[in-house]
Amino acid sequence: MKFVIPGGTGQVGAILKRALDAAGHDVVVLSRHPAGPDEVHWDGASLGPWAAEIDGSDVVVNLAGRSVNCRYTPANLREMMDSRVHSARVVGEAIAAAARPPAVWLQMSTATVYAHRFDAPHDETGGVIGGAEPGVPSYWGYSVDIAKAWEREQQSADTPHTRKVALRAAMVMSPDRGGVFDVLSRLARFGLGGPVAGGGQYVSWIHDRDFARAIEFLVARDDIEGPVNLAAPGPLPQRAFMRALRTAWGVPVGLPATRWMAEIGAFVLRSDTELLLKSRRVVPGRLLEAGFAFDHPAWPTAAEDLVGRLRGRTAG
Repeated sequence: MKFVIPGGTGQVGAILKRALDAAGHDVVVLSRHPAGPDEVHWDGASLGPWAAEIDGSDVVVNLAGRSVNCRYTPANLREMMDSRVHSARVVGEAIAAAARPPAVWLQMSTATVYAHRFDAPHDETGGVIGGAEPGVPSYWGYSVDIAKAWEREQQSADTPHTRKVALRAAMVMSPDRGGVFDVLSRLARFGLGGPVAGGGQYVSWIHDRDFARAIEFLVARDDIEGPVNLAAPGPLPQRAFMRALRTAWGVPVGLPATRWMAEIGAFVLRSDTELLLKSRRVVPGRLLEAGFAFDHPAWPTAAEDLVGRLRGRTAG
């Protein structure tokens, strides 16, 4: 099969491309700065010669969008919104104009679309979409607005011959350098991986190999469309999440951090505390209902696998 992956040069794109290459698929990545033989230039906002790659392809997986690992300034939030909405719009235009449109368009979205919640998990049917929840910073609502606009752009695209799936993805955990697991592992190994602001907020996650397997599963299941949660079935409080990660590394203690300490750390790292403090309790209702079996459903064993692979990479 031919896969086209707009915005596929980031961590998640690299995870997916490795898996698809290993399975023998033809993979083309659309990038603003192409650097390899399988990469084609696009600007993420307007039609161009790149659209010929979509015409005749089997699957489009749009991962394009500015990284959320940044300070949530008005300018960065606007760039996060525009990069997602504009890229989704132009992908839809390319599919609509194709003489041989792809059978399926998988559009990246985010589990951040759900409300900050501790009491019950969110699935696709009973989950509460976020917005102006009490007791949280007002700007968190803009992240939800971005997610809703992202999905709305795909939904409104006139692509009657192409099935559309919105991937409400949790954090994808892989041993790749610079990824979220790598960053969290550094904190744990230096004894800084304790609870943040009490650690009661839930962490939703998915193992990188389950992420790639879920993509292939959704491509094969032509009866699934609309939003799908890409998250392991075992979200857990941040304090337990980091305890399991420390155990995998053999580190017995992790220093706790207060909310204001998290603010300072996020400022130093040029990131935002929403990534640490928002409670994302998300479960994969539709995947489980469709019969998808996770290889890594529980975080402690997933963390052990990832630590082993990261150690192997370091040793290599």
